[in-house]
Amino acid sequence: MRKMDKKGFTLVEIMIVVAIIGLLAAIAIPNFVSARKVAGDRADEANVRTIQAAVEMYRGATNDGSVPTLAEACIWLSGGAAPTSPTGATYAVDTTTGLVSH
Repeated sequence: MRKMDKKGFTLVEIMIVVAIIGLLAAIAIPNFVSARKVAGDRADEANVRTIQAAVEMYRGATNDGSVPTLAEACIWLSGGAAPTSPTGATYAVDTTTGLVSH
């Protein structure tokens, strides 16, 4: 009989490693997806607060009680444009109350 040099991994060892990686992926991927959704929602809330602050700055600067449109309010923001939503939401300013929604 020939003496066999053991080099490399056996099929069983590779299958066990693949199974462990699959199990870890099955646990981790749903957590990453939910974390991304939560982060997008929080970014939308922060953008609404930022636009609301710009509306208040506009109202304070004009002193005539008028409520700006979204474009007029965003002039007060850095860059002069409305922030983009990571979730695809659109922002709007209610021109009667001055409240920002998404």
